[in-house]
Amino acid sequence: MNTIPISAERLSRARAKIYNAALRLFADNGGSAISVSDLADAAGIARGTIYNNVTQPQNLLGEVAAALAQEMLLRTEATMQAFADPAERLSTGLRLFVRRAHEDHDWGRFLVQFTLSHVTLRSFMHDPPSRDVAHAVNSGRFKITASQIPTFVAMLAGTAIAAMNTVTRGEQTWRDAGSNAAEFLLRAGGIPVAEARRIARSELPPLAAEQKTAKRKPRRNA
Repeated sequence: MNTIPISAERLSRARAKIYNAALRLFADNGGSAISVSDLADAAGIARGTIYNNVTQPQNLLGEVAAALAQEMLLRTEATMQAFADPAERLSTGLRLFVRRAHEDHDWGRFLVQFTLSHVTLRSFMHDPPSRDVAHAVNSGRFKITASQIPTFVAMLAGTAIAAMNTVTRGEQTWRDAGSNAAEFLLRAGGIPVAEARRIARSELPPLAAEQKTAKRKPRRNA
């Protein structure tokens, strides 16, 4: 069973249903537009509910991409707080994405379809790892030059998407796809082969749960 990638904790329940249905439809058709009727059918709600919760259905792809990116970014960053070594952080982050693509094929297929073409998802896959790559270079952990960082980050994003694609297509297990991709990237950065293999095959922690908004307790009458 697929996980629910976009939580109802931060969205209204109706909007969460809409976003998750849209995620499935976009992943299925690969296009940037879906009809309101198809969306209502997939979400199991009335057309009027769509219009009440999405002011511009034509921009739904961007809304879904932004919600998905924010949710995964927060959870990945929380998971990686335990790692100080930028090489370990990059390996862990990549493998978390690949494992989630296995756990939720719709989520994985959506990223595979749209990451390289949608500005929100491109930024999502570029900005956080750029900081870790820069740290790895500045600390001497990676043996590449500062001018090569943009190319390395682009290679990282492409490798992650390719690994996720093989998993959603059933061509590799998430463990093999994630570990091999992480090892090759670390070796490309200058990490010795044995160390890169050890880091890429270390135990992968569970993805941190999404932080829930604390609910206020009702006041009691004095």
